[in-house]
Amino acid sequence: MIEDADGLRTDAAANDRFSTSMVFKSATELLAYGTAVQLESN
Repeated sequence: MIEDADGLRTDAAANDRFSTSMVFKSATELLAYGTAVQLESN
């Protein structure tokens, strides 16, 4: 996510989430997401 945020020329990744769920007995799904933000200067 950090590399993607850098590629968009944003300042930070905020509100990061990480979730897991069991799909099968031997398989787990991983999901990570967040919001890229760009700060304004006054």
